[in-house]
Amino acid sequence: MRTCLDRLIAQPHIDGPRVRNESEYVTNRLEQCRHDKIITNDAFLDAGAIQGALDMIANHIEMGISQKEIHELILQQIKRAQRIEEKHPGLDAALESGR
Repeated sequence: MRTCLDRLIAQPHIDGPRVRNESEYVTNRLEQCRHDKIITNDAFLDAGAIQGALDMIANHIEMGISQKEIHELILQQIKRAQRIEEKHPGLDAALESGR
């Protein structure tokens, strides 16, 4: 998740479709990783907060929120993703292994 957020924040302009694509990717990978028992149900639930936030950020973009505010929202999620990764080590690697 952290890698996906880092990828978004590195973009000079963050658009709704790109954020929605990342959200869909995270959703699909979380489900697959939980199904394959790569991650625990607790990790799945905790990570779901990031996925939900990505959907919310995409909605904000579509409503015309400034790029500055979008960057701030993503930075908040990066901090959240760091805390989740500390609680569930290897979660980011598990999600990114599907790319």
